[in-house]
Amino acid sequence: MVDIVDPVTRSRMMAGIKGRDTRPEMMVRRYLHACGYRYRLHRRDLPGRPDLVLPRYNCALFVHGCFWHRHDGCFYATSPATRKQFWQDKLEGNVQRDRRQQQALTELGWRVVIVWECGLRHCAEYLHEVLPLIETGAAVEEWPALPPRQRTP
Repeated sequence: MVDIVDPVTRSRMMAGIKGRDTRPEMMVRRYLHACGYRYRLHRRDLPGRPDLVLPRYNCALFVHGCFWHRHDGCFYATSPATRKQFWQDKLEGNVQRDRRQQQALTELGWRVVIVWECGLRHCAEYLHEVLPLIETGAAVEEWPALPPRQRTP
C-alpha cells in the first residue's frame, strides 16, 4: 500500500507527535489534581522518565498511547501497512523498552501504573478506578485491564 501523503508532509506529521503534555496525559493530571493528589512531572532521575510521579505513594504513572506502546487486543494498536518490518521492529522495541523501564522501577521500589489512551477515550467515567491502583496496587498495574471493547462494566 502506498502512503497517501508525500514524504515531506509525512515527516512533518510525525515530528508533530508530542511525547509529553499530550491530551490524555493532561486529562489524567487534571483529574488527579482535582482529587487532591500531588505529583511531579517527568522526573529525569527515574528510569523511563514517568509522566507522573506520586512520591507519597511511591508510584510512577505512565500514560501510554495504544499505538506506540502496543496495548494488547486494542483497536488502536494497529500496524501500518507500509514499511511493515520497520514498524514491527520499532514498535516491538518500544514494548521491550517499556518492560525494561518497569522492571528497573520495581527494582528501585516503585510501583508502576499504566493508563492506556483507549481507556481515557472510551471509559473516562471509570477513571476513579485508577486511584486504588496508585495507593495500594501491585508492582505493575494497568488501567483499563482490558481494552474498552472487551470490558464489561
